[in-house]
Amino acid sequence: MIPPLGLLLDVDGPISSPVERRIAIRSIIEDLVTLASRGVPIAFITGRSDTFMRNEVVAPLLNAGLPDGVRMFGVSEKGGVWFPITGNGMGDIAIDRELALPDDYTAEFRDIAEIRFGEEMFFDDTKHAMISLEQNTQTSAADFRIAQEQANQAAFDLLVEFGLGARYAGQEFPDAEGLINFRVDPTIISTDVESVLLDKDRGAARALDYFRQSGDLPTLWRTVGDSRSDYLMADYLHDEGFDVAHVDVRPSDGILERPYRVVTEGNLIHDEAGAAFLRHWVRTLGE
Repeated sequence: MIPPLGLLLDVDGPISSPVERRIAIRSIIEDLVTLASRGVPIAFITGRSDTFMRNEVVAPLLNAGLPDGVRMFGVSEKGGVWFPITGNGMGDIAIDRELALPDDYTAEFRDIAEIRFGEEMFFDDTKHAMISLEQNTQTSAADFRIAQEQANQAAFDLLVEFGLGARYAGQEFPDAEGLINFRVDPTIISTDVESVLLDKDRGAARALDYFRQSGDLPTLWRTVGDSRSDYLMADYLHDEGFDVAHVDVRPSDGILERPYRVVTEGNLIHDEAGAAFLRHWVRTLGE
């Protein structure tokens, strides 16, 4: 039986509150369990770590009664880490270590980050393939932005020093072979340093490869995210010939022009928009 719908969901923003760093709206968990129980394949495609996913997403789903037999998948670190999600929890994780930053770069940048930016940001020890400095919850947005700009530049300068081939904010420094291998990617709560091959379209490809192993794919898909890079999930589905629309839960950054529909949830943003989107589909598929 072909499922009625497929979902590719960013986590920070549409699912997890970017302020509280957890799923703060109870209906989100309830509706995810309901949709998964109705056969909807659901993939979480995030820059977050597998540890965050286990503690802040999968654990609440299990507590809400996520049943066996669902088609659910997780992609962390924008495609660098992936794992199945079942009624028993998270399965074994796979890591693309070929895309990871060198250990010596990671160690040196961590020292820089903790000495220079430790009051505003913390080094995420749970990442495998990328580096993330995340805003401390007690740090104001204004103070974080100042520290983040400095951290972004420090990360880029160190990539240049190591000769790794880097890109940040229009600055490019190729490696000895003329390649750009890594980028510095700021988000609303973090500075990420990552392979240029890690992004939401890679995560989408991993999710569909997984779902193909367990049955038919739906023709109708929705992707949901709060950043411009999240559109890449819908780009991938559109290029593969699926009927897709993208839900932008932070349209104030500017809605991108795409050959598929881009949807907003009225004046709602972030997880309030995500909750409204999920509730709409619970009602629609329940009719």
